[in-house]
Amino acid sequence: MDGAFGLVWVLVLVLVVATVFAGMKTVPQGQIWTVERFGAFMRELHPGLNFLIPYIDRVGRRLNVQEQVLDIPEQSVITKDNATVAVDGVIYYRVMEAAKAAYQVTNLEGALSTLAMTNIRAVIGEMELDAALSSRERINAQLLVIMDGATEPWGVKVSRVEIRRIEPPENLIRAMNLQMTAERERRAAVARAEGERQAAIMRAEGEKQSLILAAEGRQQAAVRDAEARERLAQAEAEATRVVAAAANDGGEAALRYFIADKYVAAFAKVTDSPGSRLVLVPMEASAMAGGITQAMELLRAPEAPPRPAGGAVPPGSVPTVRG
Repeated sequence: MDGAFGLVWVLVLVLVVATVFAGMKTVPQGQIWTVERFGAFMRELHPGLNFLIPYIDRVGRRLNVQEQVLDIPEQSVITKDNATVAVDGVIYYRVMEAAKAAYQVTNLEGALSTLAMTNIRAVIGEMELDAALSSRERINAQLLVIMDGATEPWGVKVSRVEIRRIEPPENLIRAMNLQMTAERERRAAVARAEGERQAAIMRAEGEKQSLILAAEGRQQAAVRDAEARERLAQAEAEATRVVAAAANDGGEAALRYFIADKYVAAFAKVTDSPGSRLVLVPMEASAMAGGITQAMELLRAPEAPPRPAGGAVPPGSVPTVRG
């Protein structure tokens, strides 16, 4: 009897210990567990030590509430201009309400993946290929708005949607490369034509400026020549006035002297020319020489007083004998 009684106590002690351990639950950091009582949701267990009613309550779902990354499988999408592209991406999400994520949707990750693939086909299908390839940020923004609104009843917050790859087929890539090459050649030709046009404009401007400067130079030269001619004419006029005044003062002899001086100077220039070998003297040269001699004598001799009528010599004067 004592042995049986001791065995019962041992069994009871083991049962008590097992019951205590069954009612104690330690939830790790970053997770939330749900508690079910006879299959119905009762409450949530947060990180740390928690207690349950043994044999009545049990742990239902273990949910990770950290931000998680879910790969979107690659799929073929047809764009608005009937081009087929291969698309894949990733979703960043976080469970905000554990009860909803546990009991409002079955297979949360599968539902998120299917929802993302469906909306990718919808968004890219409304865009042409060029827009889809160059508007990845706009696609991400549209998908984020759609996914975040659709997953709100599940207690899930989608924080970011990223399209990793949008790749056309090989034949389309080759065609795009050819198109890109042609576009670059066209731009290069346009750039060369623009450069030549600018160079022609600059050359024309330079020629125009040079012509303007040359015309201004000719105009200034003409003005200076006209001024020189004017000064020369003024000098000649002044010389003429001086000669006329001298002729009035000195009489015909002074005028003849002036003419003879000019003649001698001109004749000297002719004889001093290095290319001259023969000098022709006109017939009037002897008369001109006599006039020069007479003018020189008149200028050297003092002016004689006028003789009285009848050829008489004034008293006290001595007649001059010219040889």
